[in-house]
Amino acid sequence: MDLVIRNATLPDGRQGIDIAIEDGRIAALGANLAVRGAQEIDAGGDLVTPPFVDAHFHMDATLSYGLPRVNQSGTLLEGIALWGELKPQLTQEALVERALHYCDWAVARGLLAVRTHVDVCDDRLLAVEALLHVKKQVAPWLDLQLVAFPQDGVLRSPKAFDNLKRAIAMGVDVVGGIPHFERTMADGAESVRLLCEFAAEKGLRVDMHCDESDDPLSRHIETLAYHAHRLGLHGRVAGSHLTSMHSMDNYYVSKLLPLIREAGVAAIANPLINITLQGRHDSYPKRRGMTRVPELLAAGVDVAFGHDCVMDPWYSLGSGDMLEVAHMGLHVAQMTGQEAMHACFMAVTQTPARILGLEGYGLEPGCHADLVVLDAGSTIEAIRLRAARRYVVRRGRIVSQAPPAHARLDLPGRPAQVDFRLRR
Repeated sequence: MDLVIRNATLPDGRQGIDIAIEDGRIAALGANLAVRGAQEIDAGGDLVTPPFVDAHFHMDATLSYGLPRVNQSGTLLEGIALWGELKPQLTQEALVERALHYCDWAVARGLLAVRTHVDVCDDRLLAVEALLHVKKQVAPWLDLQLVAFPQDGVLRSPKAFDNLKRAIAMGVDVVGGIPHFERTMADGAESVRLLCEFAAEKGLRVDMHCDESDDPLSRHIETLAYHAHRLGLHGRVAGSHLTSMHSMDNYYVSKLLPLIREAGVAAIANPLINITLQGRHDSYPKRRGMTRVPELLAAGVDVAFGHDCVMDPWYSLGSGDMLEVAHMGLHVAQMTGQEAMHACFMAVTQTPARILGLEGYGLEPGCHADLVVLDAGSTIEAIRLRAARRYVVRRGRIVSQAPPAHARLDLPGRPAQVDFRLRR
């Protein structure tokens, strides 16, 4: 054996578990494993989980905040306009540098798999070439899955579909789209059909920005579910954002949810960005904007949370911390029951791994030894504390570590060094 993690608590609540690792994979799990001669990590009862997975991100834009200027209104449409201004100024070197910098952040935070959309409306495909290079360079530490994303609309932008096909031929993994940004609802529906048929022909997954709007009549998710079912794409399609569902009437949603489930379409919410960008035209009461996460889960739909943006034209904050994403999602969706809070942790780990189709992900013998030791005793506590990543392990090798970060109290007349972590 190469490495043993002792006395771990697992996400399902099992405690006192040892995890033995050999040749980059989990060899055994159990109490008091008889292993000699291996490097050891004492988890001390802390949570050990498979790594965080970000199901929705824009790495081609990350860390570009302020270029060419700051988004003064903070709105989605000004962000899109800013990105259009920035694209002619992009260089491969700058794209690669920013992406690699972000990947360093991600690994340190235990984020070892990212699905990133990459804009294909620039005829030069500079961002595609840059992120394909980054994907290869970071492969030993992080799984990067690329989505060919026609930011300006696959029909609205004259060469977008040809560029998307070129990007797929270059090695991009997933077919993307943005039907609500096409010129008309009819064009949006047609773009969904066109892109789903292309994905079915090529045997690819689909992930569309879908209904990122407060308009309850933006219903492209229905069309996406229809074509996924018609073309046999069950389990290979995701609708990202789906914020218009927040504004839809309950009767229509009662029909929509079973259609999404029947088609095997997953939903990806982006709590930090959805709550920031939606409801901008409201006075009061003001809509929260995030899609109906509890209802989707109750209907049997896979729901993941994505970070979406970090320091880019749309969002000036962020750090690559998926526990921050889960924390916001929990609050916005009012998911404060015990099972619901645990589901929010799953929405940044196991569920997005399933949506991305990650091979060897998990905590079973034979799975890749990709693990994170968190300074927390449970999934809920990890979210509450945005727990420190004591160790990040990739393929059985420690790639990052940090000291514990307990919350402590040291006041006159009170016991010093009181640990506020909740142990059960």
